[in-house]
Amino acid sequence: MRTRRILLTGFLFAAALLADRKVIHPKEFPQGRPFSPGILAGGTLYVAGQTGQDLKTGKIPDNFEAEVKQTLDNIGLVLKEAGMGFEDAVTVSVFLTDMELFQRMNAVYTTYFKAQRPARTTVGIAKLVGTAKIEITVTAHK
Repeated sequence: MRTRRILLTGFLFAAALLADRKVIHPKEFPQGRPFSPGILAGGTLYVAGQTGQDLKTGKIPDNFEAEVKQTLDNIGLVLKEAGMGFEDAVTVSVFLTDMELFQRMNAVYTTYFKAQRPARTTVGIAKLVGTAKIEITVTAHK
């Protein structure tokens, strides 16, 4: 009997977590991608990795600072759709194809994350999709 009760409690807990999951898909984002731009679960928003791809044209800017700005603007749309802002970010992961771009990325990044900045990890990687030089993921909590 105790085993059944434990299993039932676990099942109900898992069901409650699944019921609390909501896809965050701003209208500006293209449909039909094999991932969700964001998932809101239990008051925490998980933003999928975003690049500097213009959501209308699909193009990535040639200028690196413009690419970082577009990346963060895309993230901002997901945050806004979930009723949050950059101030609600708790962790950020930045992926750069060239670590020489680190300071230039920071110059733009700090205009979005101003006070009480989130914890951050920055990783140098070999390649991103297309011509992207940066990808950023964010976890936020209200």
